[in-house]
This record gives sequence, C-alpha cells and structure tokens, in this order.
Amino acid sequence: MSDARREIEVPADPLVGHPATAYLWGHVAGSGRVVRSEARTTDGERRRREHLEVVTNDEQSAQVLAAIAGGDIDHETSSREYAHDTSITRTEDEYTLSIGEDEDSEELLGRTSVLSLPVDGRGNYRFGAFSSHDRELLRGLLEGCGTICFKSSSGTVGISFVHDDRALLEATQELLADCPVTAPVGELSETSSGGYWFGIDDDAVPEFGMWLYEDCEATGLFAPSRRRKLERSLEQADSDDE
Repeated sequence: MSDARREIEVPADPLVGHPATAYLWGHVAGSGRVVRSEARTTDGERRRREHLEVVTNDEQSAQVLAAIAGGDIDHETSSREYAHDTSITRTEDEYTLSIGEDEDSEELLGRTSVLSLPVDGRGNYRFGAFSSHDRELLRGLLEGCGTICFKSSSGTVGISFVHDDRALLEATQELLADCPVTAPVGELSETSSGGYWFGIDDDAVPEFGMWLYEDCEATGLFAPSRRRKLERSLEQADSDDE
C-alpha cells in the first residue's frame, strides 16, 4: 500500500486541544492498545520497550493518523466475530498503525505514562482538552469502536458503540449528552463476547450522523469508508419510507 502522508494541520503538542489531536485520541481510546516487550541492550541489560498500536479498517484514516502521530502502518485481512452475535463472522481489511517503536524512545506521543492513553493517573478518560472539538473526538471514537448498520426490520439506521472498557463508553455517553445535536442513548448492556455496548436512539441517528461528518472534507479528519456506509444506510432508510 502507499505510504504517502496526507497534508494534515498538526499542532506541535499532541495533547493540546485541536481538531487533529481530538480525532487522534478518539481513535486511540476506541481501538488503541499499548504493546510491551523487553529487549537486550548492547551491554546485555534488559530494557522494557512499549509502543502504541491503533487499528482502523480504512486506509485513508490510517494515513491521516500517521500524519498526526507518525509511526508505521501494517495491512492485513482479518476475520472476527460480531460483538452482538458471535455466531457471525466478518472478513475485512485491517490497518494497524504502530507508534513509538524506536528502541531509544521512552515515551509515546510526547508524554511519559504507564499507558500512554488519554487517561489520568486514576484511569479516568481525560478528554477535557478537546471540549471545543467534540465533533472530531466523537468521530474518532465512532470510527474506533462504533458500528453503523441499516436495520431492515424497522427501516432505520443504527449507531452503536462497543468496547471492553465500560468507563470509556460511559465517557462517550457524556460526550453525546453535551454535543450540540440531540442524541439520546440507551442503557449500557453486556455483549455476548464479554464487553459492553450502547446505541443512539434510531430517530436521532440521521441528524447526529449528518452533524458528525459535516465539513469533514475541509480537514481530512475522517474515514471515507465509514462516511459512505452512513450515507448509504441513511439513503436506504429514506427509500424504505417512500
């Protein structure tokens, strides 16, 4: 795949409030994990190394995240179970961005942290710096751990968020409650795979979805395949209403 980096406006500090950093940390929270390993130095000492991996199913989104945070992208095809029904599997492209693999690097994305994720010392998600960029933050979260589907039984579009970390989904519900469009959500429920999920009320999905991707072309901070899926699903729902 091409390793070209998109021209994205990026601040020097990856933790300051900015549309690009909000989008990045939404993805990191939604689909990121820290991978730890040990390596021997030239003098025989063991040294712990860690790097951050962020996974997306969209190549352009992976390139955007790399433009913001640096790192290398690996592409593979994977099969996985649906979170809501483990009897169904799907095969899809998977792009993994690895950040901070340099053996001389002792911190990730400009901060020394046990997790190098957007959390404070007590494990609470720290999204306050991005309060002025809630659209990009929620877009990153949706693309990182959200699902979009057309519900043929009701002729509506569903948006849900799925994650193993209940606290992240609770933080996402708070962000949705504060966003400028009405987006009521359901209760958190357990998935059959052991994680958690909640959905936005179907009636609110069209307005929320259009707000979420409004003007995204201007910044490039979005996954084209995810936006296309949302648009196709909304068009299908409109067609069923006619």
